[in-house]
Amino acid sequence: VDGLRIHYTDQGQGRPLILVHGASTSLLDFHASIAGPLAARHRVIAADRPGHGYSERPAAAWPNPLAQAHLIHGLAQALGVERPMLVGHSWAGALVLAYLLAYPDEAAGAVLLAGGTHPWEGGVAWYNDLAGVPVLGSLFAYTVGGALGPLAIDGGIAEVLSPDPVPDGYRSRTGVDLSLRPRAFLANAEDVRRLSPFLAAQRAGYARIQIPLLLITGDADDLVPAWNHADRLILEVPTARQVVIPGAGHGLHHSRLDVVVGLIEDFVAETAAARDVGH
Repeated sequence: VDGLRIHYTDQGQGRPLILVHGASTSLLDFHASIAGPLAARHRVIAADRPGHGYSERPAAAWPNPLAQAHLIHGLAQALGVERPMLVGHSWAGALVLAYLLAYPDEAAGAVLLAGGTHPWEGGVAWYNDLAGVPVLGSLFAYTVGGALGPLAIDGGIAEVLSPDPVPDGYRSRTGVDLSLRPRAFLANAEDVRRLSPFLAAQRAGYARIQIPLLLITGDADDLVPAWNHADRLILEVPTARQVVIPGAGHGLHHSRLDVVVGLIEDFVAETAAARDVGH
């Protein structure tokens, strides 16, 4: 797609869903959670965002959420997918909204799972800032980061799943260690570090979105808290509605898998029925 190799998986049959992962992970995050159950009734495509997992990343300018949305759109076209349901977790919430703004007639609907939608105060983790320093950032990623990462990753996993326990085998099944490779680490740090200023500009267009939008959040999510994201988006997008899962944290598609799958399946059926009636 646009000269870049995009790594994806494609399984199941039925109405198409495209799953897009958040920061510090890859499409394996969905294979360890909702992809299989959804593929029992739908065609489920999961993609590695550029620079993550096994997808290539452009060498020049930062592929912001809009640029990444173009790549996902190109993937959909290459696979012959028309009007997919988009599902984005965390960072990918920004990508999904960029897709809806860029291609307003080319999605059946969208689901944001603890999606990042608005700018925030307070910056990002120190290692993401450090990764952006010329020379020093690369040196850190290729040396110290590679040594410290495996030691810190279990704590990061626990934070994402909090207040729920980490499922057995989570680290190996999600392949989260792939994010510690130097190039992936630098790509992820850039994505996280530059997201908030991008969202400060993108939010101006949200009122134009007319595609059905489902916001699934957990009321115990402290990483991408609903009060700063979904609660604000719901006031700006007339077609949006929100479902709050009590006690769920940021990794709600793992900790509340059955609930999330059920909500997505009901939403797909509802949007399909509304479209059929409209025709």
